[in-house]
Amino acid sequence: QVQLAESGGGSVQSGGSLRLSCVVSGSAYSNYCMGWFRQAPGKEREGVAATSVHGGSIYYADSVKGRFTISRDNAKNTLYLQMNSLKPEDTAMYYCAADRVAFPCRQRTYEYNYRGQGTQVTVSS
Repeated sequence: QVQLAESGGGSVQSGGSLRLSCVVSGSAYSNYCMGWFRQAPGKEREGVAATSVHGGSIYYADSVKGRFTISRDNAKNTLYLQMNSLKPEDTAMYYCAADRVAFPCRQRTYEYNYRGQGTQVTVSS
C-alpha cells in the first residue's frame, strides 16, 4: 500500500512562491513515476508536472513551464514542487500522485495509481 501526504499549500499574492512537499510511504517508491496535478472549482483536472526516478523523464504543463520545478529526494521518499511567479489562475487544490509505471512518465498525472488528499493553493491578485 502506498500513501502520499502533501503539505506546503497556502495563500500568497500574485508573483509569490510556494513549495509543495509530498511524503510517500509504502514499498517501491523509488520505482515509481511521481507527479502533481491540480483541480480548480468548475475546471477539469490538469496534470502539472511529473518526473521519473532519476529525472530522465520530466513533464511540465505548458501553463507552468518556466515557473514550476518538480524534484524528488529518493532518500527521503519526498517529492517537491517549487512554484514561482504564481498567478491567480494557479489557484487550485494540488495533489501528489504516484504511478507504478516507472518510465516514461505519463502526462496525465491525475490517472496515476495513487494520490494524496491534496493541499490548497490560493493566489490573490
